[in-house]
Amino acid sequence: MPDLKKEIQQQVQRRRTFAIISHPDAGKTTLTEKLLLYGGAINMAGSVKARKAKKYALSDWMEIEKERGISVTSSVMQFEYNNHCINILDTPGHQDFSEDTYRTLVAADSAVMLIDGAKGVEAQTIKLFHVCKMRGIPIFTFINKLDRAIKNPFDLMQEIEDVLGIRSYPMNWPIGIDGDFKGVYNRKLKQIDLFMGGNHGQSIVESTAGSVDDPIFRDLLGEPYYSNLVEDIELLNVAGDDFNLKEVLEGKLTPIFFGSAMTNFGVEPFLEEFLRMAPAPGGHIFTDTLIEPDNEDFYGFIFKIQANMNPNHRDRIAFMRICSGKFTKGMEVYLSNSSKKIRLSQPQQIMAQEREIVDEAWPGDIIGLFDPGIFKIGDTLTTAKPAPLFTGIPLFPSEHFARIAPKDTMKRKQFLKGIMQLSEEGTIQVFKQLDIGVEEFIVGAVGVLQFEVLEHRLMNEYNVDLKISMLPHKFARWLINSDKNPRDLNLTSSTILAEDKDGKFVLIFENQWSIDWAKEKNKGIELSDVSM
Repeated sequence: MPDLKKEIQQQVQRRRTFAIISHPDAGKTTLTEKLLLYGGAINMAGSVKARKAKKYALSDWMEIEKERGISVTSSVMQFEYNNHCINILDTPGHQDFSEDTYRTLVAADSAVMLIDGAKGVEAQTIKLFHVCKMRGIPIFTFINKLDRAIKNPFDLMQEIEDVLGIRSYPMNWPIGIDGDFKGVYNRKLKQIDLFMGGNHGQSIVESTAGSVDDPIFRDLLGEPYYSNLVEDIELLNVAGDDFNLKEVLEGKLTPIFFGSAMTNFGVEPFLEEFLRMAPAPGGHIFTDTLIEPDNEDFYGFIFKIQANMNPNHRDRIAFMRICSGKFTKGMEVYLSNSSKKIRLSQPQQIMAQEREIVDEAWPGDIIGLFDPGIFKIGDTLTTAKPAPLFTGIPLFPSEHFARIAPKDTMKRKQFLKGIMQLSEEGTIQVFKQLDIGVEEFIVGAVGVLQFEVLEHRLMNEYNVDLKISMLPHKFARWLINSDKNPRDLNLTSSTILAEDKDGKFVLIFENQWSIDWAKEKNKGIELSDVSM
């Protein structure tokens, strides 16, 4: 079917699938909204914190997200702009939810790194940057909040280079950085863009563009701003790195854009340049084989499961990244953990909480599948047989543990259902202590805030009030190939012997000394920090 291959190639070239990464509060959800505004997906952007805006941000759909003004789960949005089909993965910035972010990055072909111009490179940005770097994906930088006073732009460039170890190339340059942001100088076009309008960032801004040599700009900007700009341009041209798209695509050079997501200044020029430079969907490795997007066999993998996206229906949605072939509604595929075929009958395009049924989708797209409880994170769905495994999903060990039980024992059924469903989303790990009959679990999480979210969601989605008691334990280690009965192991009194949701034995340790004790007193014992 040569026509199919050609059609796939055309659709792939139109697509850009990227994640937005940043430290909390750098304006990530606001930038997402503004990209949707320019893409025509929404008429008025709902910023997270703008005083004059009454709307909640579209990508933050959980009640707890609206209450706190932070994102706690990754959301997916798709829109069309200038003959491109754009898939944005908006990830939680808060470090307590970084596991969700790390997994989501596996589904992205590039990343937009958002930096608060006043604060520079922050801790969570560094972590997320390194995950992108490990994956070798291109990173585009948007320096935000130019509507406020920011650090000197040259210092920011130096900081990116020193802290992150990546060279940078400013695509534009800000005019007025002390909270008096006038516009930007576009280096490629050698022209000034002055911004006006925007209705507090809720509508599209207008700009006046023209050559830096045009005397009108000296009058419009005023002498100090104009002279500073001319000096900066000269300095950049003499001392800065040359632009090299190949190095950008290899993740060695990051293009920098300056702007303000809150007021929309600089958002559209960034979007247009990004679409020109960012890569279309590329190949993915399944088992040991590189599967290219134009492979006519359908391939996709599950990177996220979300329970109760629709509070009325109490459903579970599995997010699938399409890697190759053409997806059609109702198609039959093999699942990697089974040899049976399953029918994908209700595929959904998801815009945060809004959904619509999709008839077809292409490599690079992210679609939601109704999950009756058969999918796991990392599953492959394919028309090829045998279904190979997608091997790129990282697992992270929990660092915080708590004992949980329902306050009302009559709510046992709802409690069990809620805990199991939320554990399958991958945000918490659930363990059952051996030889304890009572209805309680030990829950492990990457960040403490996840316990708050767990408590909130069990109450709001399953009507279960929780008893939570934090434990001093820090490490979970799985027993590998132990021929000994786990109950016979010589362990410290504080070590907990438990089973995970798959029935595998786990030891939960308070400290490194307890781990060393277990290894010393039980010869030949093998421990792993991830489930094998």
